Amino acid sequence: MTMATPEPRPGPPPVGVRPPGLIQRYREELQARHYARRTVKTYEQWLRRFLRFHQLRHPREMGSAEVNAFLTHLAVEGQVSASTQNQALAALLFLYRVLLERDLDLEGVVRARKPRRLPVVLTEEEVRSVLQRLEGSEALVAGLLYGSGLRLMEALRLRVHDLDFNRQELTVRNGKGGSDRRTMLPKRLSKKLRNHLEEVRSIHKRDLMDGWGQVRLPYALARKYRNAATEWGWQWVFPQHRRWQDPTSEQQGRHHLDPSLIQKSVRSAVLAAGISKPASCHSLRHSFATHLLERGQDIRTIQELMGHKDLKTTMIYTHVLNRGPMGVASQADFL
Repeated sequence: MTMATPEPRPGPPPVGVRPPGLIQRYREELQARHYARRTVKTYEQWLRRFLRFHQLRHPREMGSAEVNAFLTHLAVEGQVSASTQNQALAALLFLYRVLLERDLDLEGVVRARKPRRLPVVLTEEEVRSVLQRLEGSEALVAGLLYGSGLRLMEALRLRVHDLDFNRQELTVRNGKGGSDRRTMLPKRLSKKLRNHLEEVRSIHKRDLMDGWGQVRLPYALARKYRNAATEWGWQWVFPQHRRWQDPTSEQQGRHHLDPSLIQKSVRSAVLAAGISKPASCHSLRHSFATHLLERGQDIRTIQELMGHKDLKTTMIYTHVLNRGPMGVASQADFL
């Protein structure tokens, strides 16, 4: 029996001609592997920068030398941080290994040095001073960053059914790395959150009466559960004040608050409080972990609450305390 001869793979396109659909296929491959929406957008931007850097040559015509040249350009002339260069490298590795099915030789690439940075941590008094200068949704979001150890986007992407007031906990869905976790829901915020949700529910009811009231659902849930987009449990805890409108279907709905709104409010509160530290929203999360450690909470529990995959990431807070991993005190303190 004669084996069928596999069809030969198409050869490289003519020099200077970029076949249509490269960026679209790249985006679809990322989405098929459930990469976060922001990651897909960022990787796509790096691909576009890589193509522009090499005068829009097709990636099949290029290889390790061109990738090394681009990464070296970012480090030497662009003076980007090590994490930014690594992000660009990850985007290009995905392009070649997954989409083009080729391995890259990255020998000789100039790497941006990744300095060891300590996180900016506020004292309890400073946190109190910042939170007191915030109002409304901004105050609740900032309260969850410090009280639950959430990342900013984790707080903004909370849905109503993620809050469990009876058990005083909340669930983070599809956090960093695509994993879920549970953390505490501060009792101090419970009453304010309940009142906030009553206001959000009133807005949602008005939207439904106007014929809208839909929210974006993850993956294909909108097709599987046709009414879920209008159900109360799926609504954002922190919806935008105005409805968005799809220009194609003209349907209206609400997205969650824009992160820049919270970032600007927190930064203004830090300045108004007279704090000289370069504190941001993420500083509230760092302060959450550091203050738990100061109170004697074991580091494994803090690792789970923070959603860190590696304990080494959580160990950075021992250096913030100036204690080291074994809680060593300075000999000068015993004089």
